[in-house]
Amino acid sequence: MSTKFPRTTVAGKSLPRMLIGTNWMLGWSHRSPAADTQIKEKFAKPADFFPMINAFLEYDINAIMGIVGNLPLMHDAIQYAQEKTGKALIIIDTPILDVTDSPEGRKEAEAAIKRSAKAGATFCLPHHSCVEQLVDKGKSEIRRINDYTSMIRDAGMIPGLSAHMPELITYSDANAYDIETYIQIFNCMGFLMQVEIETVASIINNAKKPVMTIKPMAAGRVTPYVGLTFNWNALRKMDMITVGCFTPNEVHEDVEISLAALEGRFPNLEKRDSPNKNQDAFG
Repeated sequence: MSTKFPRTTVAGKSLPRMLIGTNWMLGWSHRSPAADTQIKEKFAKPADFFPMINAFLEYDINAIMGIVGNLPLMHDAIQYAQEKTGKALIIIDTPILDVTDSPEGRKEAEAAIKRSAKAGATFCLPHHSCVEQLVDKGKSEIRRINDYTSMIRDAGMIPGLSAHMPELITYSDANAYDIETYIQIFNCMGFLMQVEIETVASIINNAKKPVMTIKPMAAGRVTPYVGLTFNWNALRKMDMITVGCFTPNEVHEDVEISLAALEGRFPNLEKRDSPNKNQDAFG
């Protein structure tokens, strides 16, 4: 029986501190078109996702983040895994909303939010690409964000913000918006982060709500040991790390590395392969 991964609480809901990422199942590698194609070819139908999702579920890692309501393939993959295992997945949906300040825009946004609810999402965190259109740095505010959090509440979900722009966290906290959690990029390379690593670390550690960090391995630019060990040691016990994998074996490695970091020990991993294993440097 595998070890259950440590958990935290967000808005009264129990969540694993490791969240299932979806970029490396949906074809958004942040590396190259060839890598994107490789991912899409491997995860072409709902059953293809099952070994990956099931590997996470072995550790009671039962929360998945990504665009779900507007992506039938991801929605169907989640349904397939739930039916196959009999275990429910907590969906953290990140829909892209039309934030145009018009009746038509609000109607489209409300429809997208309702699709999230219909897909079974517990949390709804509008995608950073639309939320950042509402930021007014001069006034330190996010214009009309309460309109969208109200739509999310009315649809029966918990509102949060995908905050690639770190100011979204500080503005939300300062203005007491109805936000229960944040998504924030955080990794030891500063990959895709908009300010210095130390600054983002400070913002996360001072956030009034739990933070769901993403891209801990800088989309494969650092090894899991380096990326995960750094993040776990920099975050609070309430915060989470979203981990994307390509194979079930990567899931098992990432969980062991993470547990080792949380427990203050060295991970129990097999040595890397080499044409000549008889080298002193291999231990």
